[in-house]
Amino acid sequence: METVVFKRPRYMKAVPFHYCPGCGHSIIHRLIAEVIEELGIGEKVIGVPPAGCAVLAYDYFDIDMGESPHGRGAAVATGIKRMLPDRIVFSYQGDGDIAAIGTAETIHAANRGENITVIFVNNGCYGMTGGQMAPTTLLEQNSTTTPGGRDRRRDGSPIDLSEILGMTRGAAYLERTAVNSVKNIKRTRKAIMKAFQVQIAGRGFSLVEILSPCPTNWKMSPVNSCRWIDETVTQTFPLKIIKDETD
Repeated sequence: METVVFKRPRYMKAVPFHYCPGCGHSIIHRLIAEVIEELGIGEKVIGVPPAGCAVLAYDYFDIDMGESPHGRGAAVATGIKRMLPDRIVFSYQGDGDIAAIGTAETIHAANRGENITVIFVNNGCYGMTGGQMAPTTLLEQNSTTTPGGRDRRRDGSPIDLSEILGMTRGAAYLERTAVNSVKNIKRTRKAIMKAFQVQIAGRGFSLVEILSPCPTNWKMSPVNSCRWIDETVTQTFPLKIIKDETD
């Protein structure tokens, strides 16, 4: 008798991903699909993809999906949730999307305590458009617009958006995780699960920030990209629960 130990999640379409080899988006997509299936919310969940690498996320999830202008994911998700309060609504946003042009929408959605979930994928650059410096690019990190490394006096320091959101009164649950190892992938799945449960319980704004490798724009192998997250990225963006007011 065969025992199934691993299979495609019910809410993932059987199509190839367009993401670069070693990119974390495909792992994160799968984790979201697994959580949706486990919670049994596939018929009532609505996703809001961003501008950026994950702009085609609707090609991969077998659920209702909208679309958002660059940075407006939290605003679009807010509108959907207010019109359809019985639905489970999440936005899926990269760091260039959420922490630059989308800063205002995200902060105010959190401050109002909008009962939505945000998946924030932090790969430290503008991935789709060529690897330019993003708000989260590390000091001394090379990018196509900082070929000599990000300089504090010229470019400012990386923005820790999740910590900023933690100061808002409407944010109920914020956690930073990663997908560069089996251990961290398991932790990320658990965090995504909790973020959706916070919304289901009507507790307010929830967000999971996920450190994700970008081998193509970092000019590293996938293995070295995963190692770099542990050795370097987490020194600026440590993995932790930033806020949890659900107990």
